[in-house]
Amino acid sequence: MGKAPTKPVSGMRDHLPAAALTRREAFRRVEAAFAAHGFVPLETPAMERLSTLLGKYGEEGDQLIYRVLHRGERLARALGREPVEPGDLSELGLRYDLTVPLARVTAEYRAQLPPVFRRYQIQSVWRADRAQRGRFREFTQCDADIVGSSSLVADAEALVVLHAALAALGFSDFTILLNHRELLRALIAASGIPAQSEQETLVVLDKMGKIGREAVASELGGLAAVGPDRARRLLELVPGAAEDRDGDLDRLRDLGRALPEGPGRSAASDLVELFDALDGALGEAAPVRFAPSLARGLSYYTGPIFEVVAAGGAGSLAGGGRYDGLVGMFSGRATPAVGFSLGMERILMLLEEGGAFSAEGSAPQAMLCPLPGIAIRDTLRVARTLRAAGVRLDVQVDSLKLGKQLGRAAAAGVRFALILGEQELDGDCCTVRNLESGEQRSVPLADVPATLQS
Repeated sequence: MGKAPTKPVSGMRDHLPAAALTRREAFRRVEAAFAAHGFVPLETPAMERLSTLLGKYGEEGDQLIYRVLHRGERLARALGREPVEPGDLSELGLRYDLTVPLARVTAEYRAQLPPVFRRYQIQSVWRADRAQRGRFREFTQCDADIVGSSSLVADAEALVVLHAALAALGFSDFTILLNHRELLRALIAASGIPAQSEQETLVVLDKMGKIGREAVASELGGLAAVGPDRARRLLELVPGAAEDRDGDLDRLRDLGRALPEGPGRSAASDLVELFDALDGALGEAAPVRFAPSLARGLSYYTGPIFEVVAAGGAGSLAGGGRYDGLVGMFSGRATPAVGFSLGMERILMLLEEGGAFSAEGSAPQAMLCPLPGIAIRDTLRVARTLRAAGVRLDVQVDSLKLGKQLGRAAAAGVRFALILGEQELDGDCCTVRNLESGEQRSVPLADVPATLQS
C-alpha cells in the first residue's frame, strides 16, 4: 500500500504545540485588550452564501473566494449543462474576511443588538491566493468593529483599542498611518479622472509605499481612463510624506483650503480633528501620521482609513477604516461602522523571530515522574493535589527508569521534574528538579506551587 501524503495543503499549516501555545497566548492578550475597551465576542459560520460575499471586495477579491461545490445529484445536473457556468456549480463560499459576515449579522439581528455594537471576532478565513512567506490560504483574522455610530469618537476608539492590542503583544515601535477615502475621491475628481475609474486608481495609488512615486505614475499613466496627464495631475495633488506631525496637519489644512466646499474638504477637517482626539487618547506622542497615498484596496471603505506599520520595514500589522455603506447593503438602511483587522499571521511571525514573546503561562510547568514501583493510585492522587493547587502538570504515563523520564520531561519542554518515590510519598512531598540547572531539593506538596513560581 502506497504512503499517503502527509504535508498540509499548500498555503495551510499545522501548528505544533509550541506554536499553538504561542498563538493562543497572543490571542488571549488581544482578547483581553478588546474586552477592556467594551468589545464583546461574535462568531459566524465558516461558509456564507456567494450572494453575501461577491461584490464586496472588488473584482480581484472576488476571484480569491473559495467556492464550495454542490453535492450529489445537484452537482451532476449542473455538470450536465452546456455550457457549464461557475454559478451553476456553487452557491456557497468560505469566509473571505470577518467584516462582511459582521454586516450580515448586524442586518439580521438588529433588534437584538445594542444601538452601538462593539464586537470583536477571532476566526479563520480562506483566500485562494498564491501561497508565499507570510501569506497563507487559511489564516486567522482578529477584528474589532463599532457599528451604529458615525461619530469620530468611534473612529478614535477603534484606533485606541488597536493601539492597546499591539501594546499587549509587546509592540512599541510602530506607526498608525491615516487617510480618508473622501479626501482621495476629491483629489481624483479634481485631477479629471472619471468616477468609474476611481477604484482601479485607488488600487494603484495604494502601492506608493511599496513601489515608489515614479512606478505609481507609470502604472497610473498606463490605465486607459487615466493616462499620463491625469496621472501627473493627481500626483501633483497628492503630497509626499511630511517630516513630522506638525507638517502632517499643515498639509491637511492646505488640502482642505485647496478643495471646493464638499466631502473632500470635510474629510481633511475630520482628519485634523481625529489627530487631536488621538492626542488626548494616546498622549501627544501618539504614533499617528498622515499618509496621503494610503487608499486601502477594498471597495467598501467610505471615510477615515488607517494602517499600522512596524519599524524596520516589517510590513503592515493591521488595517481598517470606516465603511458606512456595507451594512446597508444587507439591511436596506444606512448603518455607519468602523473597524480594523490585525494581521495576526505576520504579527506572530515577528513575535517568533524576535524571541521576546513567551507563552509560558499556558504550557505545563512540570512533569510528575513516579519511580518504578509507585502505585498508579498514589501517582494520580498526588497529581490531583498539585493540580488543585494550580500547578499545570503533565504526568509521565509509562513505567520507565528515572533517567529516561527526565529525558522525556526535557524533550517536552517543561522546566521542572517532580520526582515521586517511596520516601517522598511517606513524607507527603516530592523532589523538585530544575531541568535547566540540574539543581533539586525535597519540597512539601503544599509548597510546590510557590517553589515553581520562584
